Amino acid sequence: MTGLTFLIVFLILMVLVAIVPRLLRRWHIPSVVSIMLIGIVIGPNSLNLIGRLDQFMGRGYPAEQIYAVLEAMGCLGLVFLMALAGMEVNIRIIKSEKKAVCWLSFLTFTIPAAAGYAVYALFEPSDTIGKWVYASLFASHSVGIVFPVIRELRVTHTRFGVAVLASTVITDIASLVLLAICVQLKRHAVPGGVEGSISIFDHLGPEVLGRAFPVVFLAVIVAFIALALWLVPKFTRRVLLNLHPNDDACISFFLAGLLVVVFLGELIGVNVVVSAFIAGMAMVGVPAFQGDGRLLFRKIEGIGYGFVVPFLFLTIGMKTDLKVLGSAWGNAAIVGATVVGLVVSKVGSGWLALRLSGFGDKKGLCAGLMTVPQLSATLAAAAVALELEMMSATFFNAIVCLSVVTTIPVPILVKLLIVKANIQFDQIDEQIFGPVPEEDVDESTI
Repeated sequence: MTGLTFLIVFLILMVLVAIVPRLLRRWHIPSVVSIMLIGIVIGPNSLNLIGRLDQFMGRGYPAEQIYAVLEAMGCLGLVFLMALAGMEVNIRIIKSEKKAVCWLSFLTFTIPAAAGYAVYALFEPSDTIGKWVYASLFASHSVGIVFPVIRELRVTHTRFGVAVLASTVITDIASLVLLAICVQLKRHAVPGGVEGSISIFDHLGPEVLGRAFPVVFLAVIVAFIALALWLVPKFTRRVLLNLHPNDDACISFFLAGLLVVVFLGELIGVNVVVSAFIAGMAMVGVPAFQGDGRLLFRKIEGIGYGFVVPFLFLTIGMKTDLKVLGSAWGNAAIVGATVVGLVVSKVGSGWLALRLSGFGDKKGLCAGLMTVPQLSATLAAAAVALELEMMSATFFNAIVCLSVVTTIPVPILVKLLIVKANIQFDQIDEQIFGPVPEEDVDESTI
């Protein structure tokens, strides 16, 4: 009967995930935000519903074990989400919008990075590595927020959606590379492996590569991405060639291949966000995912969005502690400079990039707002920086506050902006694959 606790927890969570987003949709609250709000309310920092349930039943697994299982489900949800995002954007499409992608990638990386560097230098002018760490945190985007919002707004197959999504991933790769270089430079002064990391580079002595590390690390990442885009389609095509899309073994092979790419990426220090996206991008061209009305893709999409992806946002909400906003008043200057610096630099750079690419002011503002939320990747990077003493607890708390105040309200602002400003994405010149079929459009989402 010990599994009964798990069954009740999953029952409660799935009922809430199925009902609450639909109830909040009338106020233009995106589903991703609704699910995070569920996590905040029932999480250990608020009602602690799981802990209370465990006490009430008096049997089953401790709440800590249940939270561990949910976190593992959230990690799998992140892998599914990024793979599905990669399967929505292929290289041919990126090339068709290379001007907008290039401008967005360049400006939404360099301008926020410069702002982060300046904010940190304002309070700690002598800490060079800390400045670059803060720059990498400011430059990172949250693909986990951007893609679900783009998908819910039905703009995935538009010029706007492709430009924002592709540039978000490119910028995330650049910011993660910058952070990894900062970590290795810090380890020259503080030797020892990074706890919990399986990356080969995190366990090499500083003397092995020396000053050549940035070049070698960047070359390894480029080689990994190129090989993944070349080899994954070949192996996937060969494995799925003799299987019908209806065969359930296709899902098992897909998941196995996806996790292999993610694992190999972790071995060389490539974040799961990047490696899962690259795996999805590589697989999308395989005929098995394109034929029979994209049946296999639809099945994977159903498993992802219907089951595992919601756990990602539930766990993010459960980890969110709104009380940190109250404790931030003691360092209001650092928190204020961090929030204002990031929001202004992200919105401004996104608007400027799309204006230079030929889009209007409203869509430029919309793109800028989409790059503002800072989620799990930023918090994980900040945690590594804190552990290696590359920045103080004060700046770490500022990043936590930044995550709280940007993750929840910004997607709502994006949706309200689109509705109130009557921004249209269905014009013929906006479509890449042509208009979205009417049966696929859910008008209640916008």
